Amino acid sequence: MTLRIAMWSGPRNISTAMMRAFENRPDCEVVDEPFYASYLHSTGIEHPGREAILASQPTDWRQVADALCHVAPAEIFYQKHMTQHITAGMDLGFTEALCNCFLIREPRRIVASYAKIRPQFTLEELGFPQQWQLFQRECDRLGEAPPVLDSALTLADPRAVLSALCERLGIDFTDAMLRWPSGPRATDGVWAAHWYEAVWASTGFALPAVSGEMPALTSEREALAVEAEGFYERMRVHALGA
Repeated sequence: MTLRIAMWSGPRNISTAMMRAFENRPDCEVVDEPFYASYLHSTGIEHPGREAILASQPTDWRQVADALCHVAPAEIFYQKHMTQHITAGMDLGFTEALCNCFLIREPRRIVASYAKIRPQFTLEELGFPQQWQLFQRECDRLGEAPPVLDSALTLADPRAVLSALCERLGIDFTDAMLRWPSGPRATDGVWAAHWYEAVWASTGFALPAVSGEMPALTSEREALAVEAEGFYERMRVHALGA
């Protein structure tokens, strides 16, 4: 039976590095942001490479969800998901066929990083409310909190956090998850050239060059970060390695 791991993250996190870690396992196949085209089609939002993305994937979320729950490419099927791709009207019932995990990051760092790409955005575009909604749904369904990974804790000790994750998932940890070849992969989405420069240069998890102090934000972006902080903190108490 295939283990279907759905890792739900907002943007400007270590989500692609996490996908690399799992793809480097010999028993795993990955899929990169399968709801991206559906999200762009539904919202009309402008992203770099929009037309190429729309042409590369189904735009009907139902078709995507069906494949995620029934295609079995390997013993482990790792699905990299962006929580902002959960759009209004999407029935989350399909997630019950998946092992849902959550990747979080301190909101101010996400807001500051995303603002370098899109100057105007909402909290929903960062996926915080959607992530919290799905997290609560999973807590209710499972009777306990699903696996949560905080990016700072993961980067500080990737071996410990990934080992704990594998234990929760019922699979063996392997050192192959800590190092991978640099460069693009055939599994990268067509948007990779716009977003994956740092990951293409990487060969493993690495602490950011600058850490410590929180980035300065405008008053408007600070308000977004404060609102997102509530979601983040309520999930962070469940983070592996905390």
